[in-house]
Amino acid sequence: MQVAVVTFDGFNELDSFIASALINRCRNDDLEAFITTPTPTVTSMNGVQVTGQRPIGFAADADVVLIGSGIRTRDVVADDRLISMLPLDPARQSIGSQCSGALVLARLGLLAGIPTCTDRTSRPFVEARGLTVLDAPFHAEGNIATAGGCLASQYLATWVITRTLGEDAARAVLDYVAPGGENRETVDRALHAIHTGRPALR
Repeated sequence: MQVAVVTFDGFNELDSFIASALINRCRNDDLEAFITTPTPTVTSMNGVQVTGQRPIGFAADADVVLIGSGIRTRDVVADDRLISMLPLDPARQSIGSQCSGALVLARLGLLAGIPTCTDRTSRPFVEARGLTVLDAPFHAEGNIATAGGCLASQYLATWVITRTLGEDAARAVLDYVAPGGENRETVDRALHAIHTGRPALR
């Protein structure tokens, strides 16, 4: 199972790297994520230059596609050439977005009638597209998921791992990366979020 973490110029490091790193802890179980870019290199919103692991065309063949956010997402949405490089198929692929990545899914027509999660900065632009934005970090319907807030990327990764390998695999990954002494809370919070759209309260 291959995951395309679509990463555009101006990307938010937390979105692309957290999701990719968590998913790649499942490489031994044949689930692997790749930073997928429209150009050979992209530069983050904080000036970190990254070489893409796969070209953007890989997204059409991947089993899972996650669209990260960034400071130039509205430019991406306005670029017909870039959008044409993402012929995604929700009947065959699991597709998720992080924060302003919801604008890309909306442009692709994948969020019609689906309540959406995004970050506070992106919210008015998402709502301007006629979408209902939830006050929640994560929401999924069928093969489409959206996450809002940088640290909600852990929920997007948990969703991917749970759907592809099962909840036990997700528990193992979350338990490993959890802050010391917060293992149970971290695991429970993430799994509760992907099942209900809200983290478990403690």
